[in-house]
Order: sequence, then structure tokens, then C-alpha cells
Amino acid sequence: MTQPPPDHADDAFAADLLRGHTDTIVLGALRSGDRYGFEIYKTIRDATGGAHEIKEATLYATYRRLVKDGLVEAYWGDESQGGRRKYYRITDAGRAVYRSSVAAWVATRDVIDELLETRSDTHRKGQPR
Repeated sequence: MTQPPPDHADDAFAADLLRGHTDTIVLGALRSGDRYGFEIYKTIRDATGGAHEIKEATLYATYRRLVKDGLVEAYWGDESQGGRRKYYRITDAGRAVYRSSVAAWVATRDVIDELLETRSDTHRKGQPR
């Protein structure tokens, strides 16, 4: 059976879901190392094959909030690679929040899967049983 192409309402719903988890997504992008702002944007975009993007303005507001909350540290890189860039580094508190947020997401996803009866033995994404 062929699935119909996603419509605009599906895209809006997915974007709303992503927006609610922007902090966790950014923290996850920083777990593997320090990155500058636009690099984080590209990492997120590329992770979805370009299917979803988080607006740069949303990301920069997230960076400021994460720094203010002590979950991320910001510092200026050197100018050896062109223009000076602000880099972000996850803190120990940020790692703890990331782990907690992922655990909450997994628990929530499991409940929703059960309520929608979409879970199967092989956990096929989007395939009702």
C-alpha cells in the first residue's frame, strides 16, 4: 500500500514537535564536541537529510538560553580560520539535562506508541500493527 505524500499540516506538526525539543537537540549536537552556531544548524539539518530545519533565529535564542541556564558555555574562537566565531561547549549540567530529557522522550514515545498501537516487535517506524 502506497503512503500518500505528507501535507503541510504534517510538516507543521513535525515542526511543533521539534520546537518543543530544541534544547535537547542542541545539547545532543554538542555531545561530540564544541561547535559554532551555524555548524550546529548544519548538523541538525544534515541529520535529517535536509527534511527538517530549525530556524537560525530559534537556534540563537536557544544558545542564549542554554548559556544563561549554565547548560552550555560560549567562547570566541580564534581568527585563524576566517571570521571570528562563537563556539558552544556542553557543560556537565548540560549533559545531565540531556540524559534526563532523552529518558523523558523515550518514556513519552513508548506511551504514545502503546496508545496508538504502533509498536511492533521490530519497532518499525510509522507502521501500524
